[in-house]
Order: sequence, then structure tokens, then C-alpha cells
Amino acid sequence: MRIHTLEHVPFEGPAALEQWARANGHTLARTPVYAGGPLPGPEDFDFLAVLGGPMSVHDETEHPWLVAEKALLRGVIETGKPMLGVCLGAQLFAEALGGEVTRNPEPEIGWLAVEATAGGAVSPLFKGLPDSFTAFHWHGDTFSIPPGAVHLARSRACANQAFAFGNRILGVQFHLETTPRSMELLLTNCADEIVDAPFVQDARQMRSQADRCDTMRPTLDTLLNNLIKEN
Repeated sequence: MRIHTLEHVPFEGPAALEQWARANGHTLARTPVYAGGPLPGPEDFDFLAVLGGPMSVHDETEHPWLVAEKALLRGVIETGKPMLGVCLGAQLFAEALGGEVTRNPEPEIGWLAVEATAGGAVSPLFKGLPDSFTAFHWHGDTFSIPPGAVHLARSRACANQAFAFGNRILGVQFHLETTPRSMELLLTNCADEIVDAPFVQDARQMRSQADRCDTMRPTLDTLLNNLIKEN
């Protein structure tokens, strides 16, 4: 399978998603959307993963490449190809499908629990996942569940943690792809976002739980395998 990632900053790459791809014999190509170069077309990949970034989906003036990326996503949605959106990627999916992206009541940063909703409990995309699991988070915005989509997961800080549109489009607010290296890159590049808030851990707390990257990996693998299986 030809997997392609769209990346919004140099410090948020595919991380463990790339490890999964290589381990399963898939190829992986990467486009740094922020560089302003040409975007891939739907004919260039079988599976599209849209990754995170510190900007908002509304920041088209500051990041004009968002306009072309949004147009690409709307086109890929029409093809029926499997798509995974992570954090900003999920917010872009939600907007493309008619949802809204707004500030979350609280920022959510660190290792925090996610629980499946009733929709998640019966979704084929969540098959084999535990009812509750700890994931890595780093976001201040949130998305509404788009019309026709299924609400899959929530957390204490953020009501909408995941949604599915059919069995081909999956948006997740949390970061299952996190590795110790990718976490360190966020800690270095987004340190100003670590504030005193109820659902924000400090750098020491996050680093002390870095072993969760390994325990989280089976959840990522299951989710990705389900997404491909259902398509």
C-alpha cells in the first residue's frame, strides 16, 4: 500500500506511523505542506495521513498553503480512499465535512485518558481497542462531529476526541503515533504552550511517562489495521 503523509511543521512527522508502515511492507511518502511545494494528487497514494501542527485551520492568511490543502482533502474524500487525520489533521477533516473547529474549553497536553463512546464501542474502526486507554495529547482547539459522522471517543478535557465518517475517514484528536523522539520535539518547539492549567502536564511529568509510547503502540497498530481492513 502507498501511504502518504501531509506534514505541517518540521517537528511533527509520522513517528510510529512510519514504523507501522515499514513493518507491514507499505511504502511511505511525505509532503511538507508548510514548504509550499506541490501537493500529491489522489492518484499518488492509497492511504492519506494528515498530521498535526500548532496552527489553526482558520489561519489561511498566515499559512496560505492551507487553502490548497483543504481543496485536496475535499477531493480525496470523494475518492473513497482511507484517510487518517491526527490533531490538526482531524480538525481539517471535520471542517471539510461540514463541522466546526473552535477553541476547546481547556488546553489538553500530556498523557491523559481517552474513553470510547457508545458509537466507538460498536465501530469497526475501534474493534479490538480497549474501552479506555491513555494517549498523548497536545492541542488547544477542538472539532464538532460533522454531519453524518459517528462520535467515537471523548476525554475529561475534550468531548470530541475521535470521529468516523463511514469506514474510510477517521479523525483523532490524540496522538497515538508519539515516540519519545517526537515528544521531545514538541517539548522543544512548543514549550510556550505548557501553561498552568487543569489538563496540562509539565515537561517532567510527560518525560516520566515516556514508556507509554511503547504500551500505546498496539492501540495505534490496531487502529491502522482496522482502517485499512474496512477499506
